[in-house]
Parts: sequence; structure tokens; C-alpha cells
Amino acid sequence: MRAVLAAVLAFMVMACSEEPRWHGVDVSGANYGLDWQIVDHRGQPRRLADFRGKVVTLFFGYTHCPDVCPTNLATMKAVRGLLGTEAARLQVIFVTIDPERDTQALLSAYVPAFDPDFIGAYNTPADTARMAREFKVYVNKSSPEGGGDYSVDHSTGTYVYDPQGRLRLYLRHGMPAAEIAADVKRLLAGR
Repeated sequence: MRAVLAAVLAFMVMACSEEPRWHGVDVSGANYGLDWQIVDHRGQPRRLADFRGKVVTLFFGYTHCPDVCPTNLATMKAVRGLLGTEAARLQVIFVTIDPERDTQALLSAYVPAFDPDFIGAYNTPADTARMAREFKVYVNKSSPEGGGDYSVDHSTGTYVYDPQGRLRLYLRHGMPAAEIAADVKRLLAGR
């Protein structure tokens, strides 16, 4: 009986000492997304290195998106709220996959409406396509309707970099803000 109790106790100690698992998918060591260049909604060229010291989230979407994109931005706003005083160490970046329609002026109005610290980013159509390919983002524009309007089917995940600029996590669309905030806190703590 003592041997069984000792084994159970040893197992419990080991289980308690393990690092908690990530809520997002751990992509540490990925060989893509090592660096990138965007233009922010203020017209300033930005690189990944500009955000050292912060956790950076990178989401690919477009301003005319009816559901996934505004939901993602609203969730990231909630994440910032859960981070409290650490919120300033989270940089949310929304990269348009529709640069022909998502102008700097449109991104300037759309993205900061969710949070003034969020960045809307764009690139040339060729650079946008290259960046989407690098991140393995699915993008498919529908045929324009009678008025020229169209939708864009796209991947819905978010990429997360740690404060040292290393790609660490992939967040599935629909993850609760509390789980994302827990992962961000772990990254900010150096894990």
C-alpha cells in the first residue's frame, strides 16, 4: 500500500511541476515569418525588429470581411483588457490581404476603431501575395458581383511572436480571449 501511495504522490508532484501547455499551437522553430516588412496605416514602413520587447500578433484579413476579421480584432481588444498593465506590451497588427481595396485611409479608420494602439498594415499587391505565401495563408478572391463588390476567403488564424521576435504560436480562430491572454502572459514572462 505504501508503495502505491508513494507512486501516486510522485506522479502528482511530477504533474504539478510540468509547464502548463499552450492554448495556441506551438510553432516555435518555424522556418517562415522570420522577418517581414509592412507599411502601417500612418504610412510608416515597419519591420518585425521595430517591435522587440513586445508580444506581436499578426492577423491577415480585410476590412470588408463580414465576420471573422471584426471578431478577431474584438477578441484582441478583449485580450488587451485582460492583460491590465501589461497591455502596452502587446502589439496587434492586422495585415490586409486586399491591398487594392484596403487603402491607407480605410485601414486608418477601420483598425484603430477597435483599439487606437492596433496597427493596420498594407503592402503592394505583389508583396502582400508573397507575405501570404510565406505564412501559408489561404487567399481566394471571389468574382466581383454586379456592383464590383467581392469577398475574399482566407485563413483565419493569428501568428504570435515573443518579445525577442521569434515566431512562437498559431492561434486558431474562435479561441477565448482568456486563453489568448494566458499565452501572451507566458510569453511576456519569458517562457
